[in-house]
Amino acid sequence: MKDKEKELSFEEALKRLEKIAEDLEREDISLDASLSRYEEGMKLMQVCHRKLDEAKKKVDVLVKRNADTFELEPFDEKNVEAE
Repeated sequence: MKDKEKELSFEEALKRLEKIAEDLEREDISLDASLSRYEEGMKLMQVCHRKLDEAKKKVDVLVKRNADTFELEPFDEKNVEAE
């Protein structure tokens, strides 16, 4: 599963997580199947979290300093929420 996790995009992992959530909500799923899907879901959540962290680190915000100058600054979540 390790290699497959690395191959998954964020969107693919999220879609699989949604399917697992649907499966777990069914009343006819066995305990063993529930535990197996729960374990897979936890691994997929880690994949999603890691991919989001990587993306956040890559995001830079262009900030206009004056009419002719732009400067790259690290992404700051607080600045986005305040706007």
